[in-house]
Amino acid sequence: MKLTAKEFRDWEHKRVTLVGMTGVGKTRVASILRRHQWFHYSADYRIGTRYLNEPILDNIKKQTMQVPFLRDLLRSDSIHISNNITVDNLNPVTTFLGKLGDPEQGGLSDEEFKRRQKLYRKALAAAMRDVPGFISKAQRIYGYKHFVNDTAGSVCELNRPDLIEQLAEHTLILYIRPTEKEEEDLLRQVDQALRPLCYREQFLDAQLNAYLRERGLSYVAEIEPGNFYRWVLPTLYSDRVKRYEEIASRHGYTVAMDEFNSVRSEADFLRVTETALERDA
Repeated sequence: MKLTAKEFRDWEHKRVTLVGMTGVGKTRVASILRRHQWFHYSADYRIGTRYLNEPILDNIKKQTMQVPFLRDLLRSDSIHISNNITVDNLNPVTTFLGKLGDPEQGGLSDEEFKRRQKLYRKALAAAMRDVPGFISKAQRIYGYKHFVNDTAGSVCELNRPDLIEQLAEHTLILYIRPTEKEEEDLLRQVDQALRPLCYREQFLDAQLNAYLRERGLSYVAEIEPGNFYRWVLPTLYSDRVKRYEEIASRHGYTVAMDEFNSVRSEADFLRVTETALERDA
């Protein structure tokens, strides 16, 4: 959706989609807006509670069954396992996606990792497809005046122009762009606190083969879980920059990450957004 700053200012029921890499501040700002009559639609929350809830619970139960004491309690329905995901705690989704590597250290095989990646990619596409329906429900059922779509950092990996076009039809898309220095900081933050991460299969295969050659390894099972994740992040982020910039240039607007980080209130967010629109005029 393309708007002038005045059109955005006069828009009675504002609808905004935030896109950008993990850590740029999408959820932080969406949480601020939630306190000001904005419905906060979190893609990963929707994924974890609707589309991957059963696989997540199955994975937890499988781990639980390996402990004899807990296995007996679970099989006799003496204990109940639930998925307590929140918009600020995405650990159930992250742990389900897992890490490639040595199964003795909790790693996943190439085949299992890709299976879970496909489930997540399908779930993310479904969560984005749900946005128009939630825009309607947010106002009609819950009485919210505005709507903010807090997308997953991997939304650019879907390779689904139709979904991006749908988002652009129903919302104003804002891409939060980090500088090179800020990107380095993001990489360090993500390394320290894993987040849900999706790879295109062709990219994953190429990078995994390159990693194995560089490290002199023959099998995925020889990888220490987490090492490939840290190694591939800079290349993944560099590749994503191009994808996000294409989305912004065709369908939306760009906000510098330092501008976005200055947002402390709804008024700040509206000012930053209007400035982005004015720059593009």
